[in-house]
Amino acid sequence: MEKLLSSWSSTVKSLPESYVFPVDARPGDMTVPFCDTIPVVDLENALACDRHDAVQQILRACQDYGLFQVINHGVDNDLLHDTMSVVQEFFDMPNEDKATVYSEDPSRKCRLYTSTYDYENEKVHLWRDNLRHHCCPIDDFIHLWPQKPTKYRDVVREYSLQVGKLSARILDLICEGLGLGPGFFGDELTGVELFSANHYPPCPNPSLALGLPKHCDANLITFLLQDEIYGLQVYRNGEWLGVQPIHNAFVVILGHQAQVPSLHINWAGIGSMHVISNGKLISPEHRAITNSTNHRTSIVYSINPKPESIIEPAKVLINESNHALYRAFQFKEFLKSYEVKKDYNEGALEDYKIRV
Repeated sequence: MEKLLSSWSSTVKSLPESYVFPVDARPGDMTVPFCDTIPVVDLENALACDRHDAVQQILRACQDYGLFQVINHGVDNDLLHDTMSVVQEFFDMPNEDKATVYSEDPSRKCRLYTSTYDYENEKVHLWRDNLRHHCCPIDDFIHLWPQKPTKYRDVVREYSLQVGKLSARILDLICEGLGLGPGFFGDELTGVELFSANHYPPCPNPSLALGLPKHCDANLITFLLQDEIYGLQVYRNGEWLGVQPIHNAFVVILGHQAQVPSLHINWAGIGSMHVISNGKLISPEHRAITNSTNHRTSIVYSINPKPESIIEPAKVLINESNHALYRAFQFKEFLKSYEVKKDYNEGALEDYKIRV
């Protein structure tokens, strides 16, 4: 428990050396502009007006950015507020109340830890504490979730159900746009749902540290709920751009497996969606910065393939003029090599590319 940032970060005035990133990876002091062109999809209004136009709007966002913000998405706004509040309350609790879920064992299905799953061996630590647990099927895992705050399980259960339904809607629209047919993203490709809450305390020197480093998501698709504190940045056309938090919006981020299905390893990944779409959809590189004055909380809900599932370009997208860019592989195979190589960006897929 003493490793948790929440245990000691408020008592230090300078950044410990073990949290200082290399010069080429740290954020530095440069001002990063907000990206005002990231698509914002008003889901209910778009679907009510013209379903085809809504499909194309989402498809273009996935092709050009690999992410978009979605509003009027059907998840109850009061539930969003309650979920963020109960998560913040969890991180604010004294250590003795969080001790039952703290673990340094990465195989635990529910655990609180700091930095990454490999704290003892990593070269530099991340400025974040993380609570993550499995959510699907809920009844198989809810008994492992935190018992405090007392309303945590009820609130997060309902949140998981509603975001799970939203993910199915968004994936169906992406299927439609790619011409994959309804139900393509079935249970094998979406059967693992993970709830992951990041807590970023104020940092003594935000120019040297990171909450999360530059990475692509290894999963299929992510739904990110931010609080009002800015911290998400996306790497686009050779520069970092800020993603402005929008109240009650989700940031939807495609994973490597979408470039066709993907696997999820704790905090980073190279996307399944990129593979499945045979490179038509992109998995954006992004990171989380820190700040010196405010606590920041973000909630990640990720949709992942089952370990045994086969990840490969969708066959309907392959023909004589569009050859497969990646070989078929099991998600667990990808995760294993991902752990060994520790390449959280485009290099994570190098071993699966088909050489012409």
